[in-house]
Amino acid sequence: MISFVLDVEDLADTQFAVSPLNETVFSLRVLHDPGLSAVHLPWRRAVLGRLGGPDTGLNASPDTGLDTGLLMSLVARRRTLPDFLTPRPASFAPAFEDELDAVRQTPPDLVRRDLVATHAPDPLPPALRAATATDDASVAGLRDTICALLHQYWEIAVKPMWPRMRLVVEADMTYRARRLAMGGARSLFADMHPHLRWHNGVLYIDKMISRHRVMASGRGLLLLPSVFAHKPAPPLSPEEPPSLVYPSRGVATLWAPAPPHGAPALVPLIGAPRARLLGLLQEPLPTVELARRLRVTPSAVSQHLRVLYATGLVTRARHGRQVLYRRSPLGDQLAATD
Repeated sequence: MISFVLDVEDLADTQFAVSPLNETVFSLRVLHDPGLSAVHLPWRRAVLGRLGGPDTGLNASPDTGLDTGLLMSLVARRRTLPDFLTPRPASFAPAFEDELDAVRQTPPDLVRRDLVATHAPDPLPPALRAATATDDASVAGLRDTICALLHQYWEIAVKPMWPRMRLVVEADMTYRARRLAMGGARSLFADMHPHLRWHNGVLYIDKMISRHRVMASGRGLLLLPSVFAHKPAPPLSPEEPPSLVYPSRGVATLWAPAPPHGAPALVPLIGAPRARLLGLLQEPLPTVELARRLRVTPSAVSQHLRVLYATGLVTRARHGRQVLYRRSPLGDQLAATD
């Protein structure tokens, strides 16, 4: 079990962030072990096709030149990952390249420590043996090679789907913020994952390989909803500031087909995009969640919502920092014309 001890100030400093690098690194576990999540099998098949390798062999790809053998060696037998490859984001939503630049600045001794700790008690796989070298230049060279490889992998496997993935995790943040506003920390963590529990100022993370207790001591807690995480994932090292990658809500809809175009009678009247919006607004939803479900940008949704609101088909109400939209009685009548 790992536990984070959070005082009132730490709770006040609890923040959310989006990390494309974290998602890229965590996706390696799904690529390595398809049994982790059947939800991601369509993504995995598509990525293996782009890498040019068969489903049964993840070695150097003849088509892309990508050394997937080295990439897969970053995932330990226990499915742990090196902390230095998932650094704490410096802003709410940093660019992938900025996060990777931060990794390139990791001191060789930390690279060595994290790679060894990730695979312990097993020895390092042959692809990572350079991490045991006594000279820092060899370790730094391995670090830079890994960074270059991750950049190639991001371009092939994650970047094409990143806009949709980001909408999923931002919709989860909206939901969590509402839970926190309505019921405090206990409500925030209550349905995040069965392995998490909050009690008397301590966040307990059950069924962890490591066993340590981390005092936040004014550093707050950083929460990162993730598409590819299958369970809560705190840093492996107790020396790292408190942060938690956790499974995002809505992942099951990520690879599903987009919703239908709406009631046939409505489409000629208000157009397919607005008909689809009305179909979703039987419950209060924010713009970012609507955009996620429709697989469009929030700005496109906002344009249609303005028209629907101006014509009295939807109502809106502010909840904290979010504006929630819902069908009006007139909108209900029109949506029932199917």
